[in-house]
Amino acid sequence: MIPPVSTCLNLMPSFAYKAKHGPGKTVTGNVDAESRASAAADLEAMGYSPVWIREADDGAGGKGRPRRRRGRIRQRDVTVFSRQLASLTKSGVPILKALSTIEGQTDNGAMRRVVGELEATIRDGSMLSEAMSGYPSVFPELYINMVRAGESAGLLDTMLLRLAEAREREEEMRRKVQAAMAYPTLVLVIGVATVFVLLAFFLPKIIDLFDGYEDLPLPTRVLIAGSEFCSTHWYWIVIAAGLVAAVFSRLAAMERGRMFVDRIKLHLPLMKGFVLESEIARFGRTLALLIGAGISIDKALSLSAETLHNSVLRDEVERARDGTVNQGSPLSEGLRQAQHFPAMVANMCAVGEEAGKLDESLSEIASFYEGEVNQRSRIVTSLLEPILILVVGGVVGFIVAAMLLPIFKLSMGM
Repeated sequence: MIPPVSTCLNLMPSFAYKAKHGPGKTVTGNVDAESRASAAADLEAMGYSPVWIREADDGAGGKGRPRRRRGRIRQRDVTVFSRQLASLTKSGVPILKALSTIEGQTDNGAMRRVVGELEATIRDGSMLSEAMSGYPSVFPELYINMVRAGESAGLLDTMLLRLAEAREREEEMRRKVQAAMAYPTLVLVIGVATVFVLLAFFLPKIIDLFDGYEDLPLPTRVLIAGSEFCSTHWYWIVIAAGLVAAVFSRLAAMERGRMFVDRIKLHLPLMKGFVLESEIARFGRTLALLIGAGISIDKALSLSAETLHNSVLRDEVERARDGTVNQGSPLSEGLRQAQHFPAMVANMCAVGEEAGKLDESLSEIASFYEGEVNQRSRIVTSLLEPILILVVGGVVGFIVAAMLLPIFKLSMGM
């Protein structure tokens, strides 16, 4: 009896991939290969630059889709993993043993599975950067390029340590910005909600006491008008607020809307400083790491631009790359033409370019603006909190005064 064809043939596994073809085109699909390394080699032979490669699912309806992973991997988990792997490899521990050790020490179940699969992929003959490329949601392209540069130069432990330190600085700066903005936002939201509830639900029951008064003071008349409007149309006010929030959220999710929202952030008096300084610090730190790793300036600029959260600043960096670096001009010239980048950034880059130490200049820029963010967060925390408390207290005081003025007027008349 002749066995079925499917048992005679040695079918190769299928890998789903995402790759770049040219400067702006991204392609996805499947490729049959013996391993991830072979799939990457086949894609490069076709002129593609792989972004990630994953083994395709065999289940029905799932072929060609990357494997989904339960659990949430935080930025902090990746940072701790980077520092642990850097310490172990620097101590001379083989990469497979290091990954096995980290897998046993990781508390996050999703991250532990990723580390175990990295170990299995490397055991099959792949490099660490190739294995990480299969998890783009965990290890971004910038991270993979840094690891690849470290592998090429034999400085994997140094690159991982630099990545861990850069991620820790970014996390610390993000926490300070969030902490500086969280308390004022909370006070403002609670204050507005409290005043609205007072006007819509509590004051209408008290205002009936003034029905017999003919000549009420102006603050009392203003308060009564506002309370009647809120109590009559409170549901429309709530619906309108919800619609505004939904439209704003939807607008921020769209490309043009995100550009509009990000442009507003760069013009708000309080938010502008935090957004601009934190983004410049992130851009400088990232670009310094990539240039120090030996990555070309045009590729480094492309990767650094992707780390910027503000789309307006991201477009300015990309225009600086296309208009100057790709044309053979220095980066400083492009940054001078940028609208939102301060002149200090362009001047520092020009000094670094002339001295052949652009990465050091960028590191100094990042350190300076990180210090500015720290100082600004302290000022905002110390000044904005009492100001908001005074504003909310003033509004509540106005309500109390407007309610008491008729009583004082009546007592004086008697």
